[in-house]
Amino acid sequence: MKILLIEDELNVASFIKRGLEENNFVVDIAYDGQLGLSMASHYPYDVIVLDIILPQINGLEICRRIRHVYRSPTPILMLTALGTKENIVEGLNAGADDYLTKPFDLNELVARLRALKRRSKDNYKSDLLRIANLTLDTATKAVLRNGTPIQLTSKEFLLLEMMMRHQGRVLSRIDIIEKLWDANQDFRSNVVDVFVNLLRNKIDKNFSPKLIHTVIGMGYVLKAN
Repeated sequence: MKILLIEDELNVASFIKRGLEENNFVVDIAYDGQLGLSMASHYPYDVIVLDIILPQINGLEICRRIRHVYRSPTPILMLTALGTKENIVEGLNAGADDYLTKPFDLNELVARLRALKRRSKDNYKSDLLRIANLTLDTATKAVLRNGTPIQLTSKEFLLLEMMMRHQGRVLSRIDIIEKLWDANQDFRSNVVDVFVNLLRNKIDKNFSPKLIHTVIGMGYVLKAN
């Protein structure tokens, strides 16, 4: 299980990282809110462990942005010294899934993280598809390129999902039409080329590396190189 720990107290972060790694977790640490938000939006994690009092951006704002800007379903556990009922309610209202106050028992933290991962699988039943710095979540319908949300139409989303599930494989126009359009669609139509170009303008035009490639006479392929 891969964890993002956003915690500015070095000793606390070191203690948590060591304890989680002894329980076979992989832990990345961000020591301020700005870096934590950037890592949360750029890379997929199983659970985010988040302090509230942080430099640059506080934990509540990070939680709100993860939920409402990046539309990420990643479970969030707030781990903080702020333990009043009002603090807990505010954290949960910001989008956190669980709330644990300091000081805490490491075994309880491990148990809660594993429970969040299990619930996440049960609740979302989604695929997080990824290639280079492009991610697509089938549950939330969120598409991010280098952390930037990309707005797609339903047909563009389905086309991108198909290409990401078959990345590295050349898809012919007929392959795409048979999957995404009515069986009676005219195969001589340039509808596929039109939608591929629309999709390319959204996910490739202002980003690198370029991911959608034309294979002359054969079709299109999604690959990083």
